[in-house]
Amino acid sequence: MDLKSNHSAPVLTDSAPVSKSRLSVYRGLISYSPPGVVFPQDRFISIPWRKPGVLDDFRTNGWLDAMRSSSPTHKKFTKDINHELSSPDPEVAYRTWLLKYPSALASFEQIANFAKGKKIALFLDYDGTLSPIVENPENAFMSDDMRSAVKNVAKYFPTAIISGRSRDKVHEFVGLTELYYAGSHGMDIMGPVRQSVPDYHRNCIQSTDKQDNEVNLFQPAREFLPMINEVFSSLVSITKDIKGATVENNKFCVSVHYRNVDQDNWKSVWECVQDVIKTYPRLRLTHGRKVLEIRPMIDWDKGKALEFLLESLGLSNCDDVLPIYVGDDRTDEDAFKVLRERNCGYGIFVSKSPKESNAYFSLRDPAEVMEFLKSLVTWKESSAFTL
Repeated sequence: MDLKSNHSAPVLTDSAPVSKSRLSVYRGLISYSPPGVVFPQDRFISIPWRKPGVLDDFRTNGWLDAMRSSSPTHKKFTKDINHELSSPDPEVAYRTWLLKYPSALASFEQIANFAKGKKIALFLDYDGTLSPIVENPENAFMSDDMRSAVKNVAKYFPTAIISGRSRDKVHEFVGLTELYYAGSHGMDIMGPVRQSVPDYHRNCIQSTDKQDNEVNLFQPAREFLPMINEVFSSLVSITKDIKGATVENNKFCVSVHYRNVDQDNWKSVWECVQDVIKTYPRLRLTHGRKVLEIRPMIDWDKGKALEFLLESLGLSNCDDVLPIYVGDDRTDEDAFKVLRERNCGYGIFVSKSPKESNAYFSLRDPAEVMEFLKSLVTWKESSAFTL
């Protein structure tokens, strides 16, 4: 089936928050459907029509600004904090930011006290969280010490990696079988087998992992694979003359990295991506840290993946479970938001600079993430409580 459309206007995710009145996509997990299918009207939000072929300068400039910042949406702090953040001393700005997002290490006793009598479930991003951000994404290796820390924490707490990378790639980087893996921003999840699966998780199939253990494989965007492969091939071809640009196939999404592209050429990268996706209205464009990402337009993200894994692990009861999610990118904000709205867990944002976030706590870099993981293990081993 040819998934391309005659409509030339792509649907883009703005760098600013999008309200329900501005964007409208069917909220089910059906990626696309045959002609004639009718969905309930209350499951849609409206997408404003744009004249085909017209590139909105305002939107283009907004995306270029977002590419420059490559960070979560900046919201206004209080007047006093704004004053401090304008300080030329970055350390002063960072210390002020810590008032709103305290260090998870400095606040560990508070976290541990809240965890008493609860089961901790740990969710980790990969790039920038377990491994440093590097110029070549293919070289984003985690250290042996970090791998050991993750292995040890997984002995005591259910642990999952939720990454924008393909599931196979992040599994290859981490190299641990004790974990659960969710790749492509949660669109490719290998989790535990459950006796019953909710109807809206009908994209779950039983499979086996590399150790022949039975697992559930959940891929809500499976039907998009031919389209994603087409887009990947087109982007590789169209960006080949832009020095430093690299295109990565993450199975259910395509990542265009511009970290090594001269800033004067970022607009060219954006225009190349725009030229390719304009004939794919079922795909949406988002961005992370120096990367543009093309994804299927389904109501699924890292926040949904977090909820799915909690449910699959039998840990969706907020009364006796404490989910902790650690991540560094704007795509992790969906998971932070879920925990904040459910009021049942902690998001920990990894950042060296002040940025607005839905997280509760912060860590400065992967080195501090490793110390936090070690602290969890030490606390568990010395704790008299059953978590």
